[in-house]
Amino acid sequence: MLKRLHHAAIICADYQRSKYFYSEILGLEIVAENYRAARDSYKLDLALPDGAQIELFSFPDAPPRPSYPEAQGLRHLAFAVEDVREVKTILESQGIEVEPIRIDEYTGRMFTFFQDPDGLPLEVYQA
Repeated sequence: MLKRLHHAAIICADYQRSKYFYSEILGLEIVAENYRAARDSYKLDLALPDGAQIELFSFPDAPPRPSYPEAQGLRHLAFAVEDVREVKTILESQGIEVEPIRIDEYTGRMFTFFQDPDGLPLEVYQA
């Protein structure tokens, strides 16, 4: 039935800041960028190497996401990486705070968390 993740949609507070974060810092490929005048909204399609996408939206006056304490709903987005330590170093060199690396108690694999410009929790997980 379900084959793979097609996309995750994110509404951001500052479109240019988030566009830079996802495309330049995280290295996602920009597939399409559209301004929708009727909604005063941008829609940016970003691709991961496996074909999955992130849709980045801007909407005027969108309310902030409740995060802490953790709210119901999507908890975080996780990205598979070859080397968690290397990604942590790269993110920190860009001024991004990254939590200490942890080991998954069930799989023995390394992972860590950081946040996008709007505080959305993101994870990198050792592939």
